[in-house]
Amino acid sequence: MATLRRLRETPRHLLVCEKSNFGHDKSRHRHLVETHYHNYRVSFLIPECGILSKELKNLVMETGPYYFVKNLPLHELISQEFINTFVKKGKLILSLDKDTYEESGLQGHPSQYSGRKIMKFIISIDLMDLSFNLDSKKYERISWSFKEKKPLKFDFLLGWHHTGMEESVMMSYFSNYQIQEHQPKVSLSTVRDLQCPVLQSGELGGTPEMSCSALELFDWLGAIFSNASLNNEPNNFISTYCCPQPSTVVAKAYLCTVTGFILPEKIRLLLDQLCHYFDEPKLAPWVTLSVQGFADSPVSWRENEHGFRKGGEHLYNFVIFNNQDYWLQMAVGANDDCPP
Repeated sequence: MATLRRLRETPRHLLVCEKSNFGHDKSRHRHLVETHYHNYRVSFLIPECGILSKELKNLVMETGPYYFVKNLPLHELISQEFINTFVKKGKLILSLDKDTYEESGLQGHPSQYSGRKIMKFIISIDLMDLSFNLDSKKYERISWSFKEKKPLKFDFLLGWHHTGMEESVMMSYFSNYQIQEHQPKVSLSTVRDLQCPVLQSGELGGTPEMSCSALELFDWLGAIFSNASLNNEPNNFISTYCCPQPSTVVAKAYLCTVTGFILPEKIRLLLDQLCHYFDEPKLAPWVTLSVQGFADSPVSWRENEHGFRKGGEHLYNFVIFNNQDYWLQMAVGANDDCPP
């Protein structure tokens, strides 16, 4: 099954929609999930469902923990001990204003969203390359910058990838700093008499009077996850939005939202489990999984620079159909590259 893409561009954001099948050799659903690193909210909606399965509920409750470290000196992240203990691959990416960049004494490049007057710079440091060259002039200069020239401290969120070591290693390693362990916040609810768009997996653009488009669904999901009223009542001055047509009313739908710092591998497990939701016959023709990234993350997907000052959106949504077809919707703000 070939992948089909549609784009919608507005002054504020870019939305890319495509369809494929989870069994397709060239399906890139796992790659997309695994390269969207900084996730703060995951939501899924299951129509015609009143009770969450044990398997899904266990995955939801196991999305944590994550850690918050306050005022951590940047030089700690380039120490040999830190890299050897925690870093298997990856980069340290800094998004700095003009004054901080110049004071750091390090080489970077202007943000591609700076405009005519360059006010922001990006510095990328390959931590693995650095760890193999601790005697190099490059390492000496970076270390000098972080410790002496421009000592910087930040508040960090840290996630733990399971590699065989105990999670307690994280707490003990940063015990000299203010480190706290957090669990994601989980919200579970049943929505009754929910008006849902009618969808056909093969019709990404919708069919008049037959099915709604992926773009219409995207707007509808935004309203659902925002708890907006969909009645379009004349005395409602907050929202005049209503469900796109054609639609159908489901007796109940299960809505789950997890908020925190959520690793891609946890989201992939949720996606895999939702794909198996239709292994047994269900009344629901589709389910959705939506993921939002941190607005102020320096990157969106992979190492693509992410703009923040004009909204900060970078998110994606899967619509999973009962025949293993899926729609994938990806949205970014005005100061971002086109999603992958």
